[in-house]
Amino acid sequence: MLDEGKSNFFDAGLSPEIFSNISRLVCEKSGIELHEGKESLVAARLGRRLRALGLNSYDEYLSYLLTDGAVVEIVHLLDAISTNVTSFFREAHHFEILHNYLELWKNKGQRRFRFWSAACSSGEEPYSMAMIANEVLPDTLFDWRILGTDISTKVLEASEIAVYSQGKVKEVPEDFLKKYFELKQISSENSFEIKSFLKCKLVFKWLNLSQIPFPMTGPLDVVFCRNVMIYFGSRVRDALLKEITRLLKPGGILFVGASECLSSLPSDFRTVGPSTYEKIG
Repeated sequence: MLDEGKSNFFDAGLSPEIFSNISRLVCEKSGIELHEGKESLVAARLGRRLRALGLNSYDEYLSYLLTDGAVVEIVHLLDAISTNVTSFFREAHHFEILHNYLELWKNKGQRRFRFWSAACSSGEEPYSMAMIANEVLPDTLFDWRILGTDISTKVLEASEIAVYSQGKVKEVPEDFLKKYFELKQISSENSFEIKSFLKCKLVFKWLNLSQIPFPMTGPLDVVFCRNVMIYFGSRVRDALLKEITRLLKPGGILFVGASECLSSLPSDFRTVGPSTYEKIG
């Protein structure tokens, strides 16, 4: 519990020095850059951690983060800082392109497929990928798997549980909703759980996109790395693109966010659609 006399310490705000030091630590641990103007956002998110730890100032929190025993709290810090905005079939044109490439590869005789959702958040993106894959690649004839990774342990847990509110599934086509979701009653509210036959095609792992090389060997057919590189500086972004290039097969597809301009995109790629790139060579 916070001391009674210090319960309003948040009113003082986050000092520039403490914000700078916490930003430096976040960047060091995750590659995420917190720029000026994010002070109020960071203060609000870290306030929850201070309450949980019974600390009375951001200065105390920073001191705690720098101790040898703060390994677990660093995970909580990154959970708090990470932005996890997602939805099913977000940027729908990407899933149309995915469908078309899967049809193309299938017609060429490919039978094994490996996909990666690099910042999977609470699972909406990789499960959207899975629904498209299952439509094109019947399970009895094709071997396909999806890896979902994220730096937030909280959203990875949500991905594995795979239960979504009615509001969360509003962008899911009605036929997909019936085919791939099980209706649940939780606290008198309708919720929808991904059915086990689809859930078993995915695996979720913790991964820090700034810590390269990654443990995967590839080759991958498809990588979704959307709306995450905007939080990285050029050094981390360039290294990440180089690593994705290593993992993708020739002809493999990379999807990025609509707002992510990849001026440093390796020459190994060509544009094949809005924020969609094919590895050549």
